[in-house]
Amino acid sequence: MFEELLEDIAQKNALREVNPYLKLTAGLGALILCLLSSSFIPPLCIAVVLAASVLFLAKVDARTYAELFILPLSFAVMSVAAVILITGGQDVFWHCDLLPWLSLSVTRESINQGVYVFCRVLGGMSAMCFIALTTPMTDIFSVFRRLRMPEAVLDLMMIIYRTIFILLDQVVQIYSAQVMRLGYSTYRESIQSFATLCGAAFIASWDAGDDLVRAMDARCYAGKFALLGENRPVERLPCLAVVAFLTLSAVVVMAAGSFTLL
Repeated sequence: MFEELLEDIAQKNALREVNPYLKLTAGLGALILCLLSSSFIPPLCIAVVLAASVLFLAKVDARTYAELFILPLSFAVMSVAAVILITGGQDVFWHCDLLPWLSLSVTRESINQGVYVFCRVLGGMSAMCFIALTTPMTDIFSVFRRLRMPEAVLDLMMIIYRTIFILLDQVVQIYSAQVMRLGYSTYRESIQSFATLCGAAFIASWDAGDDLVRAMDARCYAGKFALLGENRPVERLPCLAVVAFLTLSAVVVMAAGSFTLL
């Protein structure tokens, strides 16, 4: 997603002006409820509600939102497949002894466990994507400073975050130049171009770090970065929406109990 960074989406989404405390409360609260749930139903409901909020309230492009889930869901599917095959249980649907010390089986208990793990991953990813797509990092840094996070930790976070964009910009520029020169036309040239890309990106990031240190010294850096944050009021409607969402989600968690699919 070089063309459209998550920070760009967070800066332009329709929920940009909502108080960041409310958005962080909704996202982190949903994540905690997913972890506390003993059934697959609450995380699945939370994922649906947060996805609808991102798509229809924040007005984030559906394709961009789907692309964010491709990699984590692929890992989740592989993990769930492993859970289903090795968990075991009493009600066996399928069994296979591959080796004397390795047997695979599909049971009622393993399917329930796999569905539960998959829905928890889906709910947690939806909560994290909700925060990432609706709350810019500048707002999150402002919240951390108001919560009295140690200045050294906060400054380090901001430096790392800035360095990520510098490194990403260098990688994009170098990669584009290599593509224009047919640097990836063959497998051998692709390996050489990738090695050159890594080396050049490392050198560029090192130079950018030196430039940052000199710029900080020129501005009389005294151990604390200036952080400009906007004070957005807590409006009634968003506050009620967050309270209603977390309350209903907590009710679903308690009502679902340990309900399973099979």
